[in-house]
Amino acid sequence: MSDWTWEYEGYDPTAERLRESLCTLGNGYFATRGAAPECRAGLVHYPGTYVAGCYNRLESTVAGRHAVNEDLVNLPNWLLLRFRVRRAGGAWCPWFSPDTSALLDYRHVLDLRRATLTRTLRFRDDDVGVLGVRQTRLVHMRDPHLAALRTVFTPEDWSGEIEIQSCLDGDVINGNVHRYRALNGSHLTRVRTGAQEPDTVWLSCRTSASGIGVAMAARTVVAGRSAASSELRPARRRAVHRLVVPIAPGRPVDVEKTVALFTSRDTAISDPLEAALDRVSTAGGISELLDSHVAAWERLWRRADIQVPGRAGRVLRLHLFHVLQTLSPHTADLDVGVPARGLHGEAYRGHVFWDELFVLPYLNLHFPEVSRALLNYRYRRLPRACRTAAAIGRAGAMYPWQSGSDGREETQVWHLNPHSGRWLPDHSRLQHHVGSAVAYNVWQYCEATGDTEYLHTKGAEMLLQIARFWADLADFDDGTGRFRIRGVVGPDEYHDGYPGATTPGLDDNTYTNVTAAWVLTRALDLLRRLPAWRREELFERVRLAGDELPKWEEVSRRLRVPFHQGVISQFEGYGDLAELDWDAYRARYDSIRRLDRILEAEGDTVTRYKASKQADVLMLGYLFSPAELRDLFRRLGYELDDDVWRRTVDYYLQRTSHGSTLSGLVHGLVLARARRAEAWKYVQEALEADIADIQGGTTGEGIHLGAMAGTLDLVQRGLTGLETREDALWLDPVPLPALSEYGFSLRYRGHWGVAVRRRRGQLEIGVPDSEESPIRVVLADRAVTVAPGETCTLDLPAS
Repeated sequence: MSDWTWEYEGYDPTAERLRESLCTLGNGYFATRGAAPECRAGLVHYPGTYVAGCYNRLESTVAGRHAVNEDLVNLPNWLLLRFRVRRAGGAWCPWFSPDTSALLDYRHVLDLRRATLTRTLRFRDDDVGVLGVRQTRLVHMRDPHLAALRTVFTPEDWSGEIEIQSCLDGDVINGNVHRYRALNGSHLTRVRTGAQEPDTVWLSCRTSASGIGVAMAARTVVAGRSAASSELRPARRRAVHRLVVPIAPGRPVDVEKTVALFTSRDTAISDPLEAALDRVSTAGGISELLDSHVAAWERLWRRADIQVPGRAGRVLRLHLFHVLQTLSPHTADLDVGVPARGLHGEAYRGHVFWDELFVLPYLNLHFPEVSRALLNYRYRRLPRACRTAAAIGRAGAMYPWQSGSDGREETQVWHLNPHSGRWLPDHSRLQHHVGSAVAYNVWQYCEATGDTEYLHTKGAEMLLQIARFWADLADFDDGTGRFRIRGVVGPDEYHDGYPGATTPGLDDNTYTNVTAAWVLTRALDLLRRLPAWRREELFERVRLAGDELPKWEEVSRRLRVPFHQGVISQFEGYGDLAELDWDAYRARYDSIRRLDRILEAEGDTVTRYKASKQADVLMLGYLFSPAELRDLFRRLGYELDDDVWRRTVDYYLQRTSHGSTLSGLVHGLVLARARRAEAWKYVQEALEADIADIQGGTTGEGIHLGAMAGTLDLVQRGLTGLETREDALWLDPVPLPALSEYGFSLRYRGHWGVAVRRRRGQLEIGVPDSEESPIRVVLADRAVTVAPGETCTLDLPAS
């Protein structure tokens, strides 16, 4: 197994859903799970195809309650290709299936460099003999509307015929997530099929509520020879091209299936079906498509690859591969956000959460055009966020915790606990800190790219409206002499209210308050830096009155941060909660990651305990450098020294169940600075989260994109201490022995390919030759300037 391939040997039905997710192929426009081409969706297999931003809303009745959910739609299955064989003059054997056929060999190889998935198998039929099959598929990276599947059939010591049915299957639903099974999953309507001689079938449909038109066309040919018979069979919800081909030893059958996919959301087309038929008819053969596809991926790898020795490097490359398949340069042309589970499955219904907080820091320094497009997704939904805030009597913009097509709140009102079978109220929509994540991403993108035009226009509008919301939500408390933000839920998510309380929400969640103060501070800084004419124009555009700003200043300095027992409290009253007997629960259950579900099934509630699902207070150490965090607390009137922070880190480490894949990532980065000896354990957990499916079956419903991108950022930003501010690259490397060598390149301020490499106690910074300005690099004890065409080698202090 090379550093560029992932291989799966043998057939394991229990692991099929996981492998399908990890072998998904995509190009930023659409993606298809790595399912067996001959199998339709069922308990074992799930061949899902998803187009970025293609959502549909359906009504359901669940447990006697009316529910409305918007989902990323599972589109018609273009992959379907089934086959069966017979000896000359004999009867047809059953259709091949890995679940029923006598397999002799079965293997998948995911080639990251070429972005192909190859399946090889051999099976025996007692009436015929042994047949070898080799299938290679791709979802084209140069032309985002194309995909292809090549299948080569090779008989061993027998002759006869093979029947191939190449299909476009519109009889699909959203059924990837078992716990959603009670919800309506039939999103497609008006399914039509047809054929275009001599070798193409087509299918068109629409989403039932959003009215998005979808069209596919499939061209299937036998390479280098003629079929004995070929028949195009359009049916009600499935278009089939049936081929019968003679087969013999030394005469393998090579079948090429090329597919084009368009929707009515695409630009520069008049009709999706017309576009699909035109594109598939002009597409080259598989070899030609493969060459251009691989060339496109070579360009991506040059811009983005990360070099780390050993297994960690292999895993990081796999993570990068899936990030690029979900958010590629093609994403820059789309109106889409960051889907938390990629385009790999239907968990979280394909919604956009705060995961961009973990994704954009990496993209900013490699594909800034993609980062800008993802921020524009939020900007286009700013009016909706302002209307949502106004609906609860607040000023500014209140972004939704879960977003889909139009920016309304998509968070479910009820969620199912699979441990107890009960439907429970869901208050996660109170995670208003998603607005701070949007503001943080705006600021970090502009710092990394120097895109002042964006910062002064769209970025400024978002930043000011989010700041406005926080200033209005903060109420002054005479008793403490501070501003307080009440009724929210923090990143922890376990605690959505106080024990026994009749209303949901918590007061003074530290992460919420500190990030709100940061947003207000950045907004005020920006207004001071803007030219007077632009400031006046902006005030007029967002209808901001000058007399609002003094309150912004005051709130940014006087928001409350609670403490208890010498540590920062997660929220007001956290220190009064009961301690949990962690050892007892670990002894009783194989996994306590989802402690909330375990306790609810026992008739208890996690809100009674000092227990967190994932990093909450410690998220501050993930977003901000130690110096910046100290400055934030000092602005708020609190001293945050190293001892307080270390005690806080220790305190919450002992009380976190890590029920999110993001938790290990955040703790790994925080510990790399606070307690190096324990950092590697959590970094390893972050690296293995999806590969090992540590959340107990969730990866089969889609990869965790934020965690995957976050591991890349952990190397790029966490281990280097990289910050982009004050027109310089700031570096403060962390010596983590297990990741002591690494290398990557950055796109920074017009420089393409700034090389950063650490090895043997040295840090190298190489700037490619160009006519751009030199780069200023600042370390804790020195500052250097690296001109284009130069490489600077810096000795690092011994760890």
